[in-house]
Amino acid sequence: MAGKFFDEWQVGDTIVHDICRTVTETDNLLFSTMTHNPQPLHIDAEAARESEFGQILVNGTFTFALMVGLSVSDTTLGTLVANLGYDKLLHPKPTFIGDTLRAQTEVVEKRESKSRPGSGIVTFRHRLLNQRDEVACECLRMALIKGSDA
Repeated sequence: MAGKFFDEWQVGDTIVHDICRTVTETDNLLFSTMTHNPQPLHIDAEAARESEFGQILVNGTFTFALMVGLSVSDTTLGTLVANLGYDKLLHPKPTFIGDTLRAQTEVVEKRESKSRPGSGIVTFRHRLLNQRDEVACECLRMALIKGSDA
């Protein structure tokens, strides 16, 4: 399913996204390096072993970006004008190398745009779950979406 237009969304719509992703050491190291994040918990196996986690902790901004990315093809692909913001970003459980993650999305709010007639703002609640059914990340995403007549 491609992204939906503003007028096709309803509050309460829920999607369980089909694509799952197993996080690799390369994902975490590359993302941490590309974003200049030298946190030893993400890139130093010895430091991570000595932490309360006992292993490398996957970079939280990677898990956030992956969660949003897994949702795009079902929510905003081809219909997005712009992401307007993110709110209430949480990481209730850590993500570790080897975790397999999947995303779910619910529409929690919808309103017409005051500045762009025919378009509107949809607020999505994204959740990222691991193979243990624990929520690893969640947030609200506000997206300006084209109307079907736009």
